Amino acid sequence: MNLGNSIRQLREERNIKQHELATKAGITQTYLSQIENNQKRPSQSALDRISEALDVPTPILYFLAMEENDISEEKRPAFHAISPLVKALVETPGVPQTNGNH
Repeated sequence: MNLGNSIRQLREERNIKQHELATKAGITQTYLSQIENNQKRPSQSALDRISEALDVPTPILYFLAMEENDISEEKRPAFHAISPLVKALVETPGVPQTNGNH
């Protein structure tokens, strides 16, 4: 699970600066940076505020953070089938998607 990468990717796709997201979420920019760099795991309340600031439900953020090795092998086909649909739900209209390659 890579919550930090998912948060950073959504923030960048929405053209939100790190300090702006931190302010909207009521956390420090330093804490957000540590979360995005996977140096700290956010508390549930901080994650809920980050999700709200990104306009993404927290469960969707968890889903986006899942990596293939987080899912049992027999459930991977289902994960791959629904993953594009979930990602499409959070796309920002008019903002080109990055395909996760930074």
